[in-house]
Amino acid sequence: MEPNLLAYIIGGIALIVGIVAGKIIFAKNTKKQVEEAEEQSRKILTDAQAAAETLKKEKLLEAKEKFVQLKAEHDREVLDRNRKIGDSENRIKQKEQTINQKIESLEKQVKENEAIKENLNRQIEVVNLKRTELEKHQEEHIRRLEKIAGLSAEEAKAQLVESLKQEAQTQALAIQQEIIEDAKLKANKDARKIVIQTIQRTAAEQTIENTVTVFNLESDEIKGQIIGREGRNIRAIEAATGVDLVVDDTPEAIVLSSFDPLRREIARLSLQRLVADGRIHPARIEEVVEKTRKQLEDQVMEIGERTVIELGVHGLHKELVRIVGKMRFRSSYGQNLLMHSREVANLCGIMAAELGMNPKLAKRAGLLHDIGKVPDEETELSHALLGAKLAEKYGENPAVVNAIGAHHDEMEMQYVISPIVQACDAISGARPGARREIMQQYLQRIKDLENLALAYQGVEKAYAIQAGRELRVIVEADKVTDMDSDKLSFEIAQKIQTDMVYPGQIKVTVIREKRAVNVAR
Repeated sequence: MEPNLLAYIIGGIALIVGIVAGKIIFAKNTKKQVEEAEEQSRKILTDAQAAAETLKKEKLLEAKEKFVQLKAEHDREVLDRNRKIGDSENRIKQKEQTINQKIESLEKQVKENEAIKENLNRQIEVVNLKRTELEKHQEEHIRRLEKIAGLSAEEAKAQLVESLKQEAQTQALAIQQEIIEDAKLKANKDARKIVIQTIQRTAAEQTIENTVTVFNLESDEIKGQIIGREGRNIRAIEAATGVDLVVDDTPEAIVLSSFDPLRREIARLSLQRLVADGRIHPARIEEVVEKTRKQLEDQVMEIGERTVIELGVHGLHKELVRIVGKMRFRSSYGQNLLMHSREVANLCGIMAAELGMNPKLAKRAGLLHDIGKVPDEETELSHALLGAKLAEKYGENPAVVNAIGAHHDEMEMQYVISPIVQACDAISGARPGARREIMQQYLQRIKDLENLALAYQGVEKAYAIQAGRELRVIVEADKVTDMDSDKLSFEIAQKIQTDMVYPGQIKVTVIREKRAVNVAR
């Protein structure tokens, strides 16, 4: 229909053009010209009709070709769909056959199991019958033996046990004698071996090495400057640092004694500065000690930063970095806390890598698991719960927080790295010679001694010195009088006797000093 319509439209247009041209020619030209125009119009019309017929045939051919192409594609799609449906039906039939075979096999197996069960039940019944018969025969046999021997079964058993007991004692004495003789022959060799193994398993620093520091001097003349007039300087150093200075006959050396390694380091560095400067008096001592304390805080931060860099722990809060550095000056059961934490971190990283977990997260939790042991303030929480609280406060991963709090089973383990940290902490602490319970008890007793004195009103500072044999209590002169000082000393001594367990005796010294300071400008 479309080619015919197009041809008619073209013919109409040509006719109109011819008519218009004819009229124009008619209006302007002669009759001959009109005839020529009509002849030209007829020619144009004929050409237009021929062109329309040609176009019509071409469009019809194109339509037929398009129809044949679409029909072929449709046939191919139908064949593919039928083929896929056939394949699916074949697979379903195969699966049905397989399922039917399995069902038949299971039914057959169930029947076999039922037959086996029935057979076992029959065998159990036979065994029970035979057991009953055997028990009857055994009772009859025992009655006959009792009748023949004139003894009951219990009496015969008692006689047999007694005879075996005597025989065993005789053999034991003989074996014991042989062991003793053999031990005497090998005594020296075994004793040496036991001593060596014991030393190897318990090789660790001794308490005295953990509680004193030796400060070397160029000459003994400096000892007098450190002591000062009437012991003024040495008392000022001890009051400012909380460290006991032992000045004895040891040539060119002063012993700094304190349970706190941080205090000993502050005292050592302060003495080093004072001796190098030469000006040693109470005011200068307090100034130098304060500067040294600030310097050591910077050093603690530096130690923490170096530790986290070496372990590859990134993004740690600055306060946690400071706590890590502070571990360098703390010990746990005689084991340096920073070294213990580094060891646990490395063990956690290795174990997590072997288990296909995140080694960096495990190493982070291992490093921070004991941060609760170096608190800035005393608290009633255990070190595990306090460490978890600090880690949560400074934005640590919940898995790290849980691992810290749960490494002593004080929290429920919610992440996989928690048992890893617990296991690695036990590995590091249980290593032969790693820890020493007596040292930790000693440190705890010293801390309790100082805390006991600080609980009294008017007490400014309290230092346990001379390995805990003396407690020096510094009071505020404005709040405590001389008479109150005597009373306070007596009350603290009585409190120590009542509440604490300690070897020997403890001397309680209460120091009250009134100092007036003015500056001339």
